[in-house]
Amino acid sequence: MSSKDISPRLFLDDEFEETKIVPDKVVCLGMEFPSEDARREYFRAELRKKLPELKQIEGFPIGEDDDIINLSDPPYYTACPNPWLNDFIEEWEKEKVELEKEGKRKANFEVKTPYAADVSEGKNNPIYMAHTYHTKVPHPAITRYILHYTQPGDIVFDGFCGTGMTGVAAQLCGSENDVKALKEENAQIGVRHSICSDLSPIASLIAATYNLKFDPKAFERKALRILEQVEKELGWMYETKVDDKKAKINNTIWSDVFICPSCGKEFVLWNEAVDLDKEIIKDSFPCPDCGNTCSKKNMEKAWETSFDSLLNKTVTLNKKVPVRVNYTLFGKRGEKDIDSSDINLIRKIENINLSEFNTYELQEGYNTAQPIKSNGITHTHQFYSKRNFIYLSRIYELCKGNIFLQTWLTSVLFSTTNMNKFRFTGTGITSGTLYIPSINWEFSPFNTLKKKIASFKGIEYPYRNNSAINVCSATKLTTLRNSSIDYIFTDPPFGRNIMYSELSSIWESWIKVVTNNKEEAIINNVQHKTLFEYQTLMNQSFKEYYRVLKSGKWLTIEFSNTSAFCMEFHTECIARSWICGCKCGSFR
Repeated sequence: MSSKDISPRLFLDDEFEETKIVPDKVVCLGMEFPSEDARREYFRAELRKKLPELKQIEGFPIGEDDDIINLSDPPYYTACPNPWLNDFIEEWEKEKVELEKEGKRKANFEVKTPYAADVSEGKNNPIYMAHTYHTKVPHPAITRYILHYTQPGDIVFDGFCGTGMTGVAAQLCGSENDVKALKEENAQIGVRHSICSDLSPIASLIAATYNLKFDPKAFERKALRILEQVEKELGWMYETKVDDKKAKINNTIWSDVFICPSCGKEFVLWNEAVDLDKEIIKDSFPCPDCGNTCSKKNMEKAWETSFDSLLNKTVTLNKKVPVRVNYTLFGKRGEKDIDSSDINLIRKIENINLSEFNTYELQEGYNTAQPIKSNGITHTHQFYSKRNFIYLSRIYELCKGNIFLQTWLTSVLFSTTNMNKFRFTGTGITSGTLYIPSINWEFSPFNTLKKKIASFKGIEYPYRNNSAINVCSATKLTTLRNSSIDYIFTDPPFGRNIMYSELSSIWESWIKVVTNNKEEAIINNVQHKTLFEYQTLMNQSFKEYYRVLKSGKWLTIEFSNTSAFCMEFHTECIARSWICGCKCGSFR
């Protein structure tokens, strides 16, 4: 869908043009291309030819061919099983020979003792913080294990890679400063290659952003120009009046409307429960009409029915109204209650036809049950105010085809929903849920995205582009040959703690490539997956780990729930069982 398809009344035509820069020649898998764009175009065409065969592989994602191709940056990253993994491995094995000639690695490298040290790493670094995800391991922690079990040039694999921190850790083994900061004895400085795989398309996209070649200056230039254009087109939706002067909206507070259990009349929760002077939210309060004591325990939400032009039908959602605005005027921030001009603006926006926009229907699940039952939400666009949804949709159109710009967009897709709970100190979304609070913040996408530009500039580091990333189930690593991996570091799913595909549904609705959860290793009653199904899927995954891991090499498994810990297994141990009574490495 092009920007013209969305609405010619809203958007300008042919405004966004990238600066033309003379490209450098590119060599990839033994082939030379005049530019990265030419390389990308060639391999996307090749990937399209291979899709019919790749679709037979377990874990192939749900999405149209065009969307999978456009999300991919092949051969380094494919939003489906990657058919070039063995080609990379062949190339990396040849590099090992050269490293041995240079004395940078040994031909008969063997690790006889497991890594034995307490590992605790902070999470306050740019790479960790740039994009949220359900679970992440700080890359310095993984680097310690990779340094112990591998040597320069080795190939590291993670079949549950999430946001690709294993790949980051493997590449940063080549950074003298990063390695020395860990103070690990006998650490061999030198890049390790990595293959990062995950069932989740959004996880793989984030992993690609953290691992592939990145030009922060080009990213900043493009991101700022996109914001500049979209502000020209849609900035009017975030304007308010203060003393007859035009001010810019930073955020708006929205409140649920409730019904008094005694008199049956509606009232706005914000007006009765929030005391701005004392900075408190009351648990109970008198009804403004009858004086009966009201609380969330005895009140019911008010509902309203309206026509949804995107779904082309009427929908019934819990009633929310804007109550307060935070704005900037002449460089100074201020706040005010909603007035008639704000209401008129919102009504104008509500009349915009969304028939050409995109949305995704929520699937029945454990986490999706909450917004469906409590709020009437059935599709992902309903998590947003209408203006935020329109604004973000336009950003998406201008980011398509560029993995870094798309990840920049997805990094704000949760913080710009109605899930941000109002608090007097700080903001936040209830972790591990799709919960929409009764009083929420609506944050301006422009401000949120602009702040994220600086965050993304901070994810650049040396030795990128030594990784290959793909979407694939760990239960069937079809595109990896036997005995091709030197070391595996992996952080498996948590069983019943996190419903990954459900929680990723908002992100993946935007990138239009969705997790195929048939092989998702979780315990979920809705998916009819018990502990037995979880164990079966994990057993299949670790059998595949054993198949691809070279003889005599090591696997590290991290388990993170209430108490994080790691296990080291030798290849011979995995052959007998994955997590069983047998002991190896530190358990030998």
